[in-house]
Amino acid sequence: MIRVYSSIFLFSLFIGGCFSEEQSRKIKDNRIELGDVKFNYYSDKSVSSLEVPPDLTKPSYENSFRLSEIAPDVNLNEINLTDKDNSNRTIQILKKQANIEVKSYGNRKWLVVDKGPETVWGLSQQFLKEKGFTLKKSNKKIGIIETDYLENKPTIPEKSLGTFRSIMSATIGNVSYTLPIVDKYTIRIEPLNDNTKTEVHLSLHSMAEVITGSGSNESTLWQNKEKDITLETEMLYSLMVYLGSESASAREKILNAKEEGKISVKIQDSIGGYAKLVFDLNLADTWDNMAWAITESNIELEDKDIKEKAFYVQTARTADVGIFSRLFGDNAVQKPFQILLKSISKNKTEVYFNDISELNEKETKEFSYVFFEKILKVF
Repeated sequence: MIRVYSSIFLFSLFIGGCFSEEQSRKIKDNRIELGDVKFNYYSDKSVSSLEVPPDLTKPSYENSFRLSEIAPDVNLNEINLTDKDNSNRTIQILKKQANIEVKSYGNRKWLVVDKGPETVWGLSQQFLKEKGFTLKKSNKKIGIIETDYLENKPTIPEKSLGTFRSIMSATIGNVSYTLPIVDKYTIRIEPLNDNTKTEVHLSLHSMAEVITGSGSNESTLWQNKEKDITLETEMLYSLMVYLGSESASAREKILNAKEEGKISVKIQDSIGGYAKLVFDLNLADTWDNMAWAITESNIELEDKDIKEKAFYVQTARTADVGIFSRLFGDNAVQKPFQILLKSISKNKTEVYFNDISELNEKETKEFSYVFFEKILKVF
């Protein structure tokens, strides 16, 4: 199979050389516009044949979808989904047009929806299911919906492919000439204005199968892949439309969302040999950014205490990652830790790493620096 990839790649280089400079320029002038890419996630059993580590493939099952969660004003006794008129009426209720704002700060974009969190929660779950995903985690207390991984082969319109890639697509058809990429999504939902509005944050996490070794020792393994910002934005746009925004308005709002600045944050030494983060932000803004950063860093969030301003995470220390974790996954060696926020002044907040076990081992103190370095990378 790997030889096939190489042969097709060499063939593509040969054919590519036959194009004129003018044709090459036309290819570069093509643009993939927001809304052009059609998602093609493989939700059938073929995905389970991929040798993804155990902690990435273990499924979990959700309760049945409840219409009352997203349309509380609907009388279920009066709805017959087998009746055409009632079915259309239900769809209109679910897809009722909403006023949705797009917020942007630093590296991230998120939505502010004029619907309550219960409604948004149900719609977000159904949106991911309709894309073919199984929900791995659905925890209303912490506001997190997380999917399992699925292989993605998005369909790009010919006008955006260019002449050469259009020919390749028509010639090769469904033959895969790249190694697989699998995606998962996390949606974080936060209530606003006494539950009259809702913040919706969407994060994409991808893994790619890569070739290791050579000759008879050649094999493939899965590793984290750099985020595809274009794909994440496309998914956010799709979610925005699903939540009730008109498509043209959604596209314009996402494209015109301006970055309002860059977060100022740094790592410093704390007491007892631990690391801490220092934000040049107030407590509320630091809380919001830490919630985003934990999700963005693909760290397992187990619980949060808004009053105490603490996050509770499960993660594997660097010292514990080894043969055992490679065989059974990082979940087998994960430990619980507390991430505590403390306001120092009006525009300064510190974030501490606390060992819940109170063992305060040297390995845990060293890992606090590794953990916060990971958080720091997303800003």
